Amino acid sequence: MKILIKIGIGLVLAIIAYFCFLYFVSYSNGVRAGELIKFSHKGVMFKTWEGEISQGVSESQSFIFSVEDKEKQVIEDLNNFQGKMVKLYYFERYKTLFWLGDTKYFITKVEVQQ
Repeated sequence: MKILIKIGIGLVLAIIAYFCFLYFVSYSNGVRAGELIKFSHKGVMFKTWEGEISQGVSESQSFIFSVEDKEKQVIEDLNNFQGKMVKLYYFERYKTLFWLGDTKYFITKVEVQQ
């Protein structure tokens, strides 16, 4: 019986460590620029902020991103900069976390391009 409890505790700790790794460790970070063509708050059970910028002439040159709810200034800026050229600072997670957004790319700062 004690061995089952230890295995159960170990399994729970491994799952917690896995989700902490996915949430706190970033895979990459960088900057993308383009025209902000879409930004919306969507979802049924979990509402997430999702957006897209166009980086060129064709649809294949678009960058799809998410914004966490805690990034209030970023959300406000993106709502105000619809249709403008923007520069997005982002970090990439290893995997998507469905309650945070549809993508692995999360915006931390936004600037308007001149």
